[in-house]
Amino acid sequence: METRLLLWFLSSFLLFFDTAMATMFGFVSLDCGGKENFTDDIGLEWTPDDQLMHGETATISVANETRKQYMTVRHFPADKRKYCYRLDVITRTRYLVRATFLYGNFDNSNVYPKFDISIDTTHWSTITISDANPMEVRELIILASNPTLNVCLSNAIAGNPFISTIELRQFNGSMYYTNFENQFFLSVSARINFGADSDAPVRYPDDPFDRIWESDSFKKANRLVDVAPGTEKVSTRMPIHVHEECPPQKVMQTAVVGRNGSLTYRLVLYGFPGFGWAYAYLAEIENLSPNETRIFNLLISENSYISKFEVNIQENAPGKNRLYKSGVENISLPLLFSFKVQKTKDSSVGPLLNAMEINKYVKKNDGSLDGAVIANLVSQYPSADWAREGGDPCLPVSWSWVECNSDPQPRIVSIFLSGKNLTGNIPSEITQLTGLIEIHLENNRLTGDLPSSLMDLQHLRKLYLQNNMLSGTIPGGLLNKNLVLNYSGNANLHEGGRGGSHMKIIIGSSVGAALLLIIVSYLFLHKGKKRSYEEDPKPGCFSSQFVSDQITSVLPAQRLVSPLRDAATESAHCFSLSEIESATRKFEKEIGLGGFGVVYYGKMKDGKEIAVKVLTNNSDQGNQEFSNEVTFQLNLFLYSSIFLYLSL
Repeated sequence: METRLLLWFLSSFLLFFDTAMATMFGFVSLDCGGKENFTDDIGLEWTPDDQLMHGETATISVANETRKQYMTVRHFPADKRKYCYRLDVITRTRYLVRATFLYGNFDNSNVYPKFDISIDTTHWSTITISDANPMEVRELIILASNPTLNVCLSNAIAGNPFISTIELRQFNGSMYYTNFENQFFLSVSARINFGADSDAPVRYPDDPFDRIWESDSFKKANRLVDVAPGTEKVSTRMPIHVHEECPPQKVMQTAVVGRNGSLTYRLVLYGFPGFGWAYAYLAEIENLSPNETRIFNLLISENSYISKFEVNIQENAPGKNRLYKSGVENISLPLLFSFKVQKTKDSSVGPLLNAMEINKYVKKNDGSLDGAVIANLVSQYPSADWAREGGDPCLPVSWSWVECNSDPQPRIVSIFLSGKNLTGNIPSEITQLTGLIEIHLENNRLTGDLPSSLMDLQHLRKLYLQNNMLSGTIPGGLLNKNLVLNYSGNANLHEGGRGGSHMKIIIGSSVGAALLLIIVSYLFLHKGKKRSYEEDPKPGCFSSQFVSDQITSVLPAQRLVSPLRDAATESAHCFSLSEIESATRKFEKEIGLGGFGVVYYGKMKDGKEIAVKVLTNNSDQGNQEFSNEVTFQLNLFLYSSIFLYLSL
């Protein structure tokens, strides 16, 4: 008999050891803000997150917390960006993802942070810190649908987003399989070890998957209150047969029993109300006599359906000291959850409860329709800071250099890659973003021809390419569109088969004011023979097209007539294109969009700030609107301004 017990013990130990070692290979433990690798007191190996390019680190000191992984944090600016950790996972494998947050007044401000944490495109939780010392813990059970997983912080409402640790634990079985796992994550709300002999939780290595089973003795506000009289803790040292990823043996060796016939509890379920996954874990660990029975119902006042369940451990579990689980995969639960375990009339002893687990369904967001395309784009620039923001380009917040629409599955509508040291041809992925309205690629070192596929972007209204090294002919479809197109600073890029163009400028200089208003318009004319002109001999005037380094046409100066005073236009002055380009740094900074033109910021040599408006409407109505605005400005500032009008 002793030999059989020894063999059983050895086989159980080897099974546990193999399981623990196997799951360790699926473990990731990141010490956020840490500096070195280390192994903690329970045997978990921790790695610093020093490969992360963003954020700053801080050291904290909190009373009664000595674990090294909680002595540091990584924190991020309270801006509009999201900051992501990218973790490698195995597709179609289930994982437990855990994030912890211990504030510790790391910024010496006592401003309690409030921010969001997300998994890929899905909002996971809002982290609300209300004290410097308590630790906030969030856990999520997921089925990995991609080979990478992004854990992101964003949307700072107060203070600075921060994080203490990120942990990834791989499951090997189907314990947490649900019919909805392709559409929902499971957010852990409660995982309770009933009958625990101390306040300490049970976790690794007792649980080979490092789930944290909180003790029912651990005191927290609104947690496990309204305990029924006659509730008694019981335990056994006999081994409990557990299988798959059910609660570990140490959890199942303890329980509570309702000696007066019932067990009652009330607790707050984090994340609820909502639909959830709820299971009770049971094992008969008392020595009942042959004529004793233990049969009971689980009663929830808000849900009559689950109240019909009747549990008979002796019949449902195949033998003594064997685990049986009872629960429902989809149930509506309230925030304040009260339940009762009541013995039936034909039961001779009170109910028993070893452990309980309740998870809330979190709807997965499908993400941006442009996610795959933009991922290919950023993969070409692995070392660039802008390409390493991580997560979905649009959800839950956009990357800093893109703008997305508000559709449930959003599309990218604007790209801002000005001055990002881009080289080579214009990336083909940009032309695959079919929702684009605005593209900024100016001030880079892009070369080659403009891709003709840009013409396929039906919604494109603004294209900024200035100050690159592009060459060749601009596709005619771009010139015929209602499009703001700036390609100045590309000496070898030119229009094909286009006629002349003209530009109009108004300069209003208010006496004693530091602000000048310059309204610049350019119009593309119909196809015609391209001609080159030298600079107009009249001093201070220019004859050059705004969007090109190549001079194309000159129109005679026109005289504006004010209905109030014609003399207002008699003192017109001309400014050279080089002066305007110098003031606006070649129309670098866009500050607005008016009724018929884009407005740029500039500063003249004398320090006066100016706004430059570029007319984009190539219709006769655009000319009329432009003239109307000139006349309006003349009337408005007739007695305090000098208006200068120039037409090319």
